Amino acid sequence: MIKELKLINWKSFSEATVYIDRLTILIGTNASGKSNLLDALLFLQRIALGRSITAAIAGDAESPGIRGGLEWVIRKPERQLRLEVLIQDPGIDTIVYHYVIEIAISGVRAELVGESLTRIKDRPRSTPLERNFYHTNLDEVSGAAIPAYFYTGTQGRGKRFDMNRAYCILSQMESQSFRREVSEGARLVQEQLQRIFILDPIPSHMRNYSIFSDKIQADGANIAGVLAALPQDRKQEVEVIVTRYLKQLPERDIQRVWTEPVGKFGTDAMLYCEEHWSDNSATNIVDLRGMSDGTLRFLAIITALLTQEKYSLLVVEEVDNGLHPSRAHVLIQMLRELAKQRTIDIIVTTHNPAVLDALGNRMVPFMSVVHRDRITGASTITLLEKLDLLPKLMAAGTLGRLATQGQIESALKTQAED
Repeated sequence: MIKELKLINWKSFSEATVYIDRLTILIGTNASGKSNLLDALLFLQRIALGRSITAAIAGDAESPGIRGGLEWVIRKPERQLRLEVLIQDPGIDTIVYHYVIEIAISGVRAELVGESLTRIKDRPRSTPLERNFYHTNLDEVSGAAIPAYFYTGTQGRGKRFDMNRAYCILSQMESQSFRREVSEGARLVQEQLQRIFILDPIPSHMRNYSIFSDKIQADGANIAGVLAALPQDRKQEVEVIVTRYLKQLPERDIQRVWTEPVGKFGTDAMLYCEEHWSDNSATNIVDLRGMSDGTLRFLAIITALLTQEKYSLLVVEEVDNGLHPSRAHVLIQMLRELAKQRTIDIIVTTHNPAVLDALGNRMVPFMSVVHRDRITGASTITLLEKLDLLPKLMAAGTLGRLATQGQIESALKTQAED
């Protein structure tokens, strides 16, 4: 699973590292760089799926470009960017992979200028064993190809393959034959990057019928189709879980949440909710078209958590959007419980003081502040627990209060000046 992401000259970042845990919370003021960080994850997911580097940034017919496109993806006045990812082998705790990709812009194209993959194996009472599985050599570039040297088990720089600079090397390796440990390591890293899922629920897209689907869309538009397409036993189990969490949101009593096929051919689906106010009131059935924006966003997050593959990384920006502050604790409880049960890591951003208060002091080690360097203007990331004044600040108020009053940013400024 992805444990660290280092950004060098990526958009507003000069050099910064985000550490990823089961639940990682990113806080920071507007324009601090939180969205730029999430864009880096989206870029990595796209190139791992085989998209060209240019299309992953600028967009194409399949999906829109990353905010700012080619013009703003590299921090000015730099000429190239670098992303480094540390990935834990889900099956072997002692093995991590260090993946590096470097990109430059040439006219209206983004091109690969460097890529490497290194396996790092911890050894008891000894230094870790590092093995470089492949690396590139820009000095030997000829036209559209970049030489890559792959480990063969013998001494020397490895076997040379000329790879296409328009794509990442990970996505080009299936067509060639490599040493088994190299192929397996590259496939593991590629799969982990492919399992990054950026969820941006758009309630207005979710209120209609949706076709049966295997995977949830990024805007959550097909949640009914995804839940309805589950095997019957899993579908019933999921509906019970969804009902349990959803009934904690509104004042009315939700009895049941379920999906069922609709239409002549039964290939579309709708999600329904059965509710009533009191023992004397009649039961009322509401479908997606009558639900609030906050409820729909909550449903999309639950659906993503319950249907993503094991070892995935789920990313949700402004996770509390549309949710009443009094229900923040329900959201946090749901995220923590389902992430643990499903073995899924989650990154969320929030400005909501109620969410920060619901997280509590025990989640401080898993919070990072995205902020701007007061001199250079570059975005940077600081673990909240590394803030020297944090104990003093928390003695005077809750995290939510500190964020609302801007005291966290003030403390970061003071720490930088010292």
